[in-house]
Amino acid sequence: MTSFLPEPPRAATLSGPSRRGAFTVALGAASLALTACSSDPNSIAEQAMRGDQKGYVSGDGSIERIAAGERKGPVTLSGSTIDGGTWSMPDDGRTVVVVNVWGSWCAPCVAEAPHLQSVWTAVQADAKPVQFIGIDFREDPARGQAFAAKAGLTYPSLTDESGLLILEMQGKAPTVPTTLVLDPQGRIAARIAGTATEVTLTGLIDDVLAEA
Repeated sequence: MTSFLPEPPRAATLSGPSRRGAFTVALGAASLALTACSSDPNSIAEQAMRGDQKGYVSGDGSIERIAAGERKGPVTLSGSTIDGGTWSMPDDGRTVVVVNVWGSWCAPCVAEAPHLQSVWTAVQADAKPVQFIGIDFREDPARGQAFAAKAGLTYPSLTDESGLLILEMQGKAPTVPTTLVLDPQGRIAARIAGTATEVTLTGLIDDVLAEA
């Protein structure tokens, strides 16, 4: 049975001075909104460009575990690293990948760097099938490389000066820092929204490794 609805009333057509006035008001409102968005001092992009670490708002350190049956498709990551090399996701079907989104302009990232390096050193010593990859977000690669060297980070980091790589994180990296643990199929299995600690990250990695 087909249902017919009365035709909605047609909007009045503006012409002459009235039409031009309405267009001017709309254009002005749009310009004002655009200016407000682009100058938001709390946005990640603005904080990255400012680089002074003032007023930075990070995640609260909350932990999210995603059941295997609820995970989305695999994350695809590849590109140039901050030291001029290249990196791409392993495809052996057995390696757990830890992705850390960071920037030297982000105070919590600076604070968590030693903890990440400690976990990376431990998984290597235990010969666990785990790889670490950083994403240096919204930063000149030379600046990122200088920070990584000073912090003693020995795992690679992709350069994401354009901010495009973070889009591959399926909306799971809205703040910096964020750490994701990907299962051997490349799917996001766990997330730390904010500063990662050694105990928490190690536990999440071991949980995903145990799934096999």
